[in-house]
Amino acid sequence: MHLRRRRQVTTAGLAVCAVALAACSSSSSSSSSSSASTGTSSSSTASASSLSGTLNGSGSTFQTVFQQSAIAAFRSVDAGITVNYGSGGSGKGRTDLASGVVNYAGSDSPIPATDVPLFKGKTVLYFPVIIGPITMAYNLSGVSNLKLTPTVIANIFQGKITKWNDPAIASLNSGVSLPSTPITTAVRSDSSGTTQNFTLFLKDAVPTVWTLGSSSTIKWPSTARAGSGNPGVAQIVKSTAGAIGYVDYATAKASGLSFASVQNSSGAFVAPSPASASAAADGATIASNLTFAAAWAAGASSYPITYQSWDLVYAQQPSANDAALLKAYLGYLLGAGQQLLGNLGYAPLPSSLDQKAVAQLSQITG
Repeated sequence: MHLRRRRQVTTAGLAVCAVALAACSSSSSSSSSSSASTGTSSSSTASASSLSGTLNGSGSTFQTVFQQSAIAAFRSVDAGITVNYGSGGSGKGRTDLASGVVNYAGSDSPIPATDVPLFKGKTVLYFPVIIGPITMAYNLSGVSNLKLTPTVIANIFQGKITKWNDPAIASLNSGVSLPSTPITTAVRSDSSGTTQNFTLFLKDAVPTVWTLGSSSTIKWPSTARAGSGNPGVAQIVKSTAGAIGYVDYATAKASGLSFASVQNSSGAFVAPSPASASAAADGATIASNLTFAAAWAAGASSYPITYQSWDLVYAQQPSANDAALLKAYLGYLLGAGQQLLGNLGYAPLPSSLDQKAVAQLSQITG
């Protein structure tokens, strides 16, 4: 697969460091015979039958549903490994990893330059695990098939478009009866990769319109309502007539929310779906450390607010067993775990990217 992109995340070769991981593991020995594969890639990982210990992870709420499903399925592969995952946002995951609270961090964006000192020089490896759309979820009775452009979305979230029958929205939705209901924007209260990727889309798509920048935390207009995690934003949208919020596809679907089609870089209005997210990922340029950005990707079928999520781990682990535990679980996420994604509302990794991630498992040492 040809991976192309006009823009590349410039975090390659990030060297970061932290205190020893809080891994609970036994002294059981391990071998390296099992493989992780999506059908096109393989890598030598620790033999599941010989491993015993506990892995703790935290971070991205975008990953939560996948992590829960993968953890449950992984028990049948290796009952000797216990995996725990707590959400709380990408920022919390990265902070927990830096503090030695967890073995791996779920993050929807690379470590910000301002946070690099927290890790004190050790190498962090990025393992991409899932791709998915960020929906423009809304609560507007009687309105379906809503269409929005990046300019309109930017002005809604900047507080410049305040009612649903605004001419800028009406002109995109001919024949739709739009009410004069006030617009309530629902945003994240926590440090969030979803926020970072949503605002990155706006920054790339309409740089002269969007003025709030791109970060995991944003100073939103005072009229915005904030919720914790994707579920918190989804709840605000669901319970508030006239609300609109940025919510990952899996959570929006599970919450029964309506969501808009969004105009992409080719001018097409595309609905969020695993297929349109995969199309966006196919247009991404992958950096040497496996970071990339799928927002505002080229292609007529690409959904423009697509984002990606990684599991971050230290290359150097406290022991060989800690390294083996991580290789076994990450190998599962990159192998059989990818087959879980479609039913959960996520998109699997492109096969060439998955192969690169599987090959990178060998860099985890103890």
